[in-house]
Amino acid sequence: MNDSVFRMFELAQQGFSCAQVLMLMGLEAQGQTNPELVRAMNGLAGGLGFSGKTCGALVGGVCLLGLYAGRGKPGEKEHDRFESMVNELVEWFGEHMQGNFECAQILGDDLEHKQVSVKCGNIVAATYDKIQEILEANGIDPAGGRE
Repeated sequence: MNDSVFRMFELAQQGFSCAQVLMLMGLEAQGQTNPELVRAMNGLAGGLGFSGKTCGALVGGVCLLGLYAGRGKPGEKEHDRFESMVNELVEWFGEHMQGNFECAQILGDDLEHKQVSVKCGNIVAATYDKIQEILEANGIDPAGGRE
């Protein structure tokens, strides 16, 4: 088990959702903390507030790409390849999950019990790895910040 997977497991054991784990991993890679942002990511848990809709690993992954390549203040522009990075992640996720984008489809009964599932851990780890690959392919250092 590599260090990032072990860290993800620790965060999940602390009760953080898939989307929160991804954002925490990105913030930690940059040497940052942002409890407000992590708190906001909680709304993505369980497929948008435990509604079973779009998987938190996917929407959290898109948010993580935004942390690195999105627009965050007046006068700042998003990375010129931001939309293509998002599209690449969404396309990969669809292929990886055999067309299932909804948390309810992916987790079934585990969603109802709000359980941290091994399936979730595997999805989050694979999504995190794909995000790292996308960032590096677009010249973005995952350890670096936006500035």
